[in-house]
Amino acid sequence: MIRYLALRVVQAVLVLWAAFTISFIVLFLLPSDPVSIAADSAGSGTPVDAAAIAELQARYGLDQPVWVQYWNSLSGAVRGDFGFSIATGQKVTTAILDALPSTLALATTGLVLSLIFGGSVAFLATYTRVQWLRTLLFSIPPLGVAVPTFWVGLLLLQVFSFQLRIFPAFGDQGASSLVLPAITLALPTGAVIAQVLATSMTTTWKQPFVESARAKGVSRLRVQTKHVVRLSSIPAFTIAGVLVGNLLAGSVVVETVFSRAGVGRLTQTSVLAQDIPVVQGIVVLTSLVFVLVNLLVDLFYPLIDPRIVSEYKQSAPAKEKAHV
Repeated sequence: MIRYLALRVVQAVLVLWAAFTISFIVLFLLPSDPVSIAADSAGSGTPVDAAAIAELQARYGLDQPVWVQYWNSLSGAVRGDFGFSIATGQKVTTAILDALPSTLALATTGLVLSLIFGGSVAFLATYTRVQWLRTLLFSIPPLGVAVPTFWVGLLLLQVFSFQLRIFPAFGDQGASSLVLPAITLALPTGAVIAQVLATSMTTTWKQPFVESARAKGVSRLRVQTKHVVRLSSIPAFTIAGVLVGNLLAGSVVVETVFSRAGVGRLTQTSVLAQDIPVVQGIVVLTSLVFVLVNLLVDLFYPLIDPRIVSEYKQSAPAKEKAHV
């Protein structure tokens, strides 16, 4: 088990390094200059002196060879130091930490809503025997995945903010301003959960142990809640990394539509400004979250299905004998 954990840690480090390297290469290959973009964003209308731009490039190390820039950025990232924002001059870690609470609140609320939505749809779709209702419920997940996130957000704004005036349209002011963004973020993620969970539950219902339980007189509801749901949840946990990715990627769109100040909005403005230090800090943060979630999922598997532990214990001696 220790060897398995060590392997997972090494894989996590490689994922973080790959994410950092790819983001650096992509930003470096962009044709424009981040210092020039930051200078032009002042909007004064006066041409910026070339000497001043050269001084700023030297300050941020952009005048050095690409491999020197990469090594300096990578060594700083290992220490948790991503430098200063080119656009604002603020320390990168400070900018991310300032934006993080709003995004955490949005992502956490969206995750809870998506679990409730996806789990309820999958449970009802596989439990009901009414054919038209079953067909309707099974058609909801593909529709939820196909509908663009920004369109859902604009529709919710039009109905609940501009027409009914129930929730505020923009900003980050209290719990009421979190409702519409969280629903917008939860719908596509919940649709993925519903699709995977419903398919898995349908397959589990066809297993012999379910038929045995039903033959012994166990109610359909008890079989579904005690056995089917538990075993069918493993595929849903498997895609946890994808769900986290959907939440983080969706936050960029949602925070832009609802004008919320968070990591998603910071990502958008930093990419447009080619603010390399901020973008790399966000990439490392999101990659770290992705890696930790997948590691926790792997450790959580045995609690859901104890057979995983027994299979691991049985396979270990077999491998040792084969090696001998």
